[in-house]
Amino acid sequence: MAKHYCFGLFSFALLVMSLMVLEAEVAWGQGGDTETRREMVPAMFIFGDSLIDNGNNNNLPSFAKANYPPYGIDFNGGPTGRFSNGYTMVDEIAELLGLPLIPAYSQASGDQVLHGVNYASAAAGILDITGRNFVSRIPFGQQIQNFQSTLDQITENLGADDVARDIARCIFFVGMGSNDYLNNYLMPNYATKNQYNAQQFADLLAQQYTQQLTRLYNLGARKFVIAGVGRMGCIPSILAQSPNGSCSEDVNRLVLPFNENVKTMINNLNTNLPGSKFIYIDTVRMFEDLVTNASAYGFSVANVDAVYVFWDAFHPTAAVNILIGRKAFSGDLSQVYPMNIQQLATL
Repeated sequence: MAKHYCFGLFSFALLVMSLMVLEAEVAWGQGGDTETRREMVPAMFIFGDSLIDNGNNNNLPSFAKANYPPYGIDFNGGPTGRFSNGYTMVDEIAELLGLPLIPAYSQASGDQVLHGVNYASAAAGILDITGRNFVSRIPFGQQIQNFQSTLDQITENLGADDVARDIARCIFFVGMGSNDYLNNYLMPNYATKNQYNAQQFADLLAQQYTQQLTRLYNLGARKFVIAGVGRMGCIPSILAQSPNGSCSEDVNRLVLPFNENVKTMINNLNTNLPGSKFIYIDTVRMFEDLVTNASAYGFSVANVDAVYVFWDAFHPTAAVNILIGRKAFSGDLSQVYPMNIQQLATL
C-alpha cells in the first residue's frame, strides 16, 4: 500500500501524460503581464501542502520533492519544486490579484518578501506528526512560525505601524488537511485510525486548525482564504487500489466531516474575531463541475474516471489548477463562500 503514497512517480507521470488531454485553452501563466496590472492587495501569504508548494522542500532531506523533470515542463522556469507541469492554483490567483509570482520561503530574500511569501510544504499537515513517512516537511505550525520570522524582518525595515496596516489588507491563503488523511489517518503505520472515528478525527483537526488560524489573526492577518479538501477518494493513488479503478466512496465519506467542520469553523471565526473575514473554497464542487462539464472546459477525454485532470498520483494538471484558481477568484456562492477572492480583496 505504501507505494501508492509516494510523490513524484516518474513512470506514473508519464502514463498520465499519455492519457490526459492538454487541449484546454488555458494559458500556462505566460500571457499575463503583472507589471502593468494594478495590485489589488499589498501581498499574499500562502500556507499549505504539495498542492501549492513551490520549492520549500527542495533542500530538505525529504522524499516529498518535485524539483526534477517531468515536473515543470510547462513552466517558464522549468522544475521549481511545484508538483505540477506548470502553474499551481495560487500562482494563478497571484496573477489575478496583480501580484508577481509569490516566492518560496526557502528562496525569498530582501524586497522579494514584500509581495508575499509561500510557506507551503509537501507532506505537511495540520498535525505535526502528519507526513513523517517522507522524513522532513514543514507542518502548518512551523509555517506560521516562518511567517512570524518574515513579519519581524519586514517590521524591522518598514516600521510596526505601516506593516500592521498593510498586513491587514493582505490575502492569507491556507490549504491544509489533505495529508492529515492521506499521510496520517489512512496510513497503516499510524495509530490514528484506531484512536479516532471519522467525526472524532475531523473534530481534532478542526480544533487544532482553529488555534492555528487564530494565531495568524493575532499576528495581524485579517483576510483569509481557506481551501477545503477535495474528493480524495477519486485521486489516482486511491483509484490504483481499486480492482475496477473506481473511486473509493469510503474515503470520500471519510473527509466529509472535515469539510463540514471547516465551514462551521469559518462561520465561528468570522463572528468571534473582530475585523476578520474568512472565506471558504469548495474544491469538491469545483472538481465535480470540471468533471461534469469536461468538454465545456476543453478536455476531450471525459470517460477516463478522474485521471485526465491529474498530473501525477496526487496533483492536478496546471490547466486544472488555473481553472480552479479562476473559480476561487471570481466564482459564485456555490463555489466560494460567503464571497470570492476578488470581493475579499476589495474590502
